[in-house]
Amino acid sequence: MAGYRKLSRTADQRKALLRNQVTALIYRGKIVTTEQKAKEVRKIAEGLIAMAVREKDNFDTVTVTAKVARKDADGKRVKEVVDGKKVTVYDEVQKEIKKDQPSRLHARRQMLKVLYPVTEVPQAAAGKKKNTKQIDLTAKLFEEIAPKYADRNGGYTRIVKIGQRKGDGAMEVVLELV
Repeated sequence: MAGYRKLSRTADQRKALLRNQVTALIYRGKIVTTEQKAKEVRKIAEGLIAMAVREKDNFDTVTVTAKVARKDADGKRVKEVVDGKKVTVYDEVQKEIKKDQPSRLHARRQMLKVLYPVTEVPQAAAGKKKNTKQIDLTAKLFEEIAPKYADRNGGYTRIVKIGQRKGDGAMEVVLELV
């Protein structure tokens, strides 16, 4: 018996489908799909969550000094004239950053192999590139999802049957994070 379902697709289509559904599940928290797809997505998603739980506290906090451009009330950079040239004014700021240890960095890269990049568009700017922002799903896994499941030994997802699809009679289910 094979170790996975082929889902009537070629290898590249199947991988793209599963990556897309895993990304949607982690971003939204639940998805509606067929039972067979849900069982395949569950395997991948639970592996990612288990990896995040294992590595959630595996980082060092480092204080760094950074130069940041000074900005005015409108959000534009403040410039002053030095030797006849306009030069941007910079302030030094102390920042606390998280520095991943090697095992957490490896886990982050393994997650990025599976997850697609997600761009969030606010409702007011629908259809425009302005005010869009990239969502870091690996950070979401480490900071939001992993602490929630820290005391749980597996079983991070739930499959709930919702009935047959009207078109082809396939069993539809809701796959959600517990």
